[in-house]
Amino acid sequence: MTRRLILSYLALALLVLLGLEIPLGYLYARGEESRFSQSVERDASMLAEVAEENIEKGNLTALPELAREYAEDNTGARVVIVDRTGQVLTDSAGTTVTGTTLAGEPDIAAALRNQTTVATRTGTDGTDVLAATMPGSSGTTIRGALRVTYPMTMVTDRETRIWTALALVGACILAAVALVAFTLARWITRPLRTLERATTQLAAGRLDDPPDAGSGPPELRRLAAAFTHTATRLQHLLQAQHGFASEASHQLKTPLTSLRLRLENLEPYLNPRAHPSLEETIGEVERLSRMVHGLLALARLENTATTPDPVDADAVLAERAAMWEPLAAEQYVTITVTGPAAGRVWAIPGALEQIIDNLVANALRDSPPGTTITLARTPGADLHVIDQGPGMPESDRERAFDRFWRASDSHHDGTGLGLPIVRHLVHASGGEITLHAAPGGGLDAHVRLRPAGRERRFQATADTYY
Repeated sequence: MTRRLILSYLALALLVLLGLEIPLGYLYARGEESRFSQSVERDASMLAEVAEENIEKGNLTALPELAREYAEDNTGARVVIVDRTGQVLTDSAGTTVTGTTLAGEPDIAAALRNQTTVATRTGTDGTDVLAATMPGSSGTTIRGALRVTYPMTMVTDRETRIWTALALVGACILAAVALVAFTLARWITRPLRTLERATTQLAAGRLDDPPDAGSGPPELRRLAAAFTHTATRLQHLLQAQHGFASEASHQLKTPLTSLRLRLENLEPYLNPRAHPSLEETIGEVERLSRMVHGLLALARLENTATTPDPVDADAVLAERAAMWEPLAAEQYVTITVTGPAAGRVWAIPGALEQIIDNLVANALRDSPPGTTITLARTPGADLHVIDQGPGMPESDRERAFDRFWRASDSHHDGTGLGLPIVRHLVHASGGEITLHAAPGGGLDAHVRLRPAGRERRFQATADTYY
């Protein structure tokens, strides 16, 4: 933004300078040319009167001195005087021999007809010169003509100097505008930079450096103050929410454990017909206890912002498959690991183990005896946990990651927190998780993680749930 502001100021200043300096330079150049032409024409007219006088008196020897003195006093000037027939009487430059006829040249011919000519022409050296040709006459009597020439470089040099001066002035003005624009842009964008930094910190779960509300335009100062107030209030609310979830979950564990023990101790004193109801009650208490443990785990995850590290996905898969094999064997379910090596992936510490454990636990709970749970690896660090259970309708798959949600036809005692925890861990590791129907029936939990070594290390923050 600073660069864009500076460029906009410079563009505006440049437009104003061009609108002022170009007409000024053009007018100055035209004025210089006009003054130069008038000066040469005036000098030529006076010299023609003096020359005509000397020709009338027959004093032709004075003409070379007249021409030479003028040429010496005016650097670059050249004077040519001819008689009434167009023959050269003198040439200050000495390049035209006396007696040479110039009556055929347009300006000399016009002067011998008592006409004045002032025009730019090409000199003998190929450069542009201004030539003023005047008749030497008394009334209608023509006694000769005089031509005065000046190189146009005398004018173009002055024009170049003025254009150079205007360019230098413009450059100085642009430099001053750039300095002022840079200072002004920094003053305007300073609150925005601090606001951006504070926003990034707030997204990471903290606000260590509030935005600067003491500098910049009044509107931005008010915005920074409003953001600080809102961020502070939001932090307090989030901390209160997380604190409540954590404390409530922690405080509920002990009473639930005590309640379960008391219910179990009641069994000897109850009528045998009440035992089924007691067992159902104990089962509900156990489910509530697992739910509390899940809430506590989520609360801890949401309060933790950590950086993913490279993890050996193949080693973790092999370790977790070996850990779950004995339990799966008790239910006559096989666990296999397939696919090419996945290599190292980005994951927050301990997240990949929990992700696999939760997905395998869900798959094992829904897998009938004699089926297989496949931990499949595919290119690109994608992991699949595929079971051969009853599967899940598409509408249920879309809601499976909602907290406490359980399918209407579910026959197990899950808490509805396993998949939300998995999604939280996957997102915190910078990946994605989706559920699909497995070929031939069952459910395919597809986890996409970032391969380590193919991109720069990044910072990920646990998502916040409300």
